[in-house]
Amino acid sequence: MSLDLIALGCGKGTKVSSLSGVSSLRLDFYAAHGIPQTITMITQDDRMPRFSTDRRSLLAGLTALSALGAMATTTAEAKTPAVLAPKPPMGWNSWNSFATTINEDQALETARIMADKLKPHGYTVFTIDIQWYEPGANSYAYAEKPVPTMDGYGRLLPAPNRFPSSAGGKGFKPIADQVHALGLTFGIHLMRGIPRLAVEQNLPVFGTSVHARDIANIESICPWNPDMYGVDMSKPGAQAYYDSVFALYASWGVDFIKMDDMSRPYDAHAPEIEGAHKAIVKTGRPILLSLSPGETPVARAGHVRKYAQMWRISDDFWDEWPLLESQFTRLENWNEHRTIGGWPDADMLPLGRLALGNRDTKFTPAEQTTLMTLWSIARSPLIMGGDLRHLDHPTLALLNNDEVIAINQDSHDNQPHFLGDGKRVWTAKAANGDTYLALFNTADKTADLTFDLSVIGLKTAKVRDLWAKADLAPVSGRLIASVPSHGAALFRLS
Repeated sequence: MSLDLIALGCGKGTKVSSLSGVSSLRLDFYAAHGIPQTITMITQDDRMPRFSTDRRSLLAGLTALSALGAMATTTAEAKTPAVLAPKPPMGWNSWNSFATTINEDQALETARIMADKLKPHGYTVFTIDIQWYEPGANSYAYAEKPVPTMDGYGRLLPAPNRFPSSAGGKGFKPIADQVHALGLTFGIHLMRGIPRLAVEQNLPVFGTSVHARDIANIESICPWNPDMYGVDMSKPGAQAYYDSVFALYASWGVDFIKMDDMSRPYDAHAPEIEGAHKAIVKTGRPILLSLSPGETPVARAGHVRKYAQMWRISDDFWDEWPLLESQFTRLENWNEHRTIGGWPDADMLPLGRLALGNRDTKFTPAEQTTLMTLWSIARSPLIMGGDLRHLDHPTLALLNNDEVIAINQDSHDNQPHFLGDGKRVWTAKAANGDTYLALFNTADKTADLTFDLSVIGLKTAKVRDLWAKADLAPVSGRLIASVPSHGAALFRLS
């Protein structure tokens, strides 16, 4: 995407410069950093609002953008936008393997393995999932009456019996520092709202005369987790509470927050989605916001793209074929709403050792290939969920195929096609104009899948099998592949 700034004071239609560093216009973010809201922004897809400016305001805007890391250029085309998530995030999350139980030693051991085995291939977001604040968390179930670790302002803190380095008010900063030293970014999970215990104790909201009971909506509760009440964003002090929470976590060095109980029901929680976004902007730290669980309504695509960098399109995804098959339709429905910096999230990759170490993935090898192929060509975030301490060679081969990862990170014009029952097809374009072709057999027996090259404007093509990492014989007119039940084939055509 290219953005042209036009200064009306420099003559009608004069192109002053292009900006590398802007892919979506977030007025509250820019205003918070002193950037004039009257800069003319014109985009190739015309999705952004248009404003005008005089020459002085334009220079002020360029100066402020430069301070944020955006680079003004005099070229006709902008380079890769410096947005929070210019590509689908890649990383690891503790939920699929550790549930609520992960501790400091396990987290740091996993981070070191991640840096060694996965980071060279682009996986950089390391996230500790739910209930890191709960001293007695021990399973996938939640205590009926939790006693979370908090500060005196109702802000959740790591449980020191599980994360000893957090003692003395240090929070996650010691762990975040070690994760950053490995070249990774550090993420945490956060439930929507304010702890019920903080409301029970009526703790003050930091920096205000307001207390927890003044802002809590005790009718707004998560149906599957008992930790929090919703925050009534119409109440004085509500935004201040979220501001204080995100300011604390920013001070620890948090780079990524998976915020749960947000996307469903979406409209009821939209004020808190906006509140979390505003709080992040106020910190001045580039924290990625991931909304969970799904499914996020497609009709709210415009809203969610404005306030988050990724959002779940389904409820929790686990290693069961019906759940994987249902993601095809969801990813197809969201395809036209994916933008640079805004990624529909099909959820984590339940591969390898799962469920507190009690079992390996139930996906067959063919289904695992389908999972990685679909997530890659539909450009869903790639967040590994399995226990990295038990990585085997087949799982590593799936995760670390750089030719497949390139589709997820760098392809464009990604499109689904339909061949009939049990047969699904996606295509995408590589940067050099080559075509990626994914063939999926969702039927219960092996099938020959045929793809007519004329669909992508080709008569003949050289073929590379990306999973086999092998060049195949050129084809003319059509490509035919034998694909196992629930399996996928993935090619690069040139």
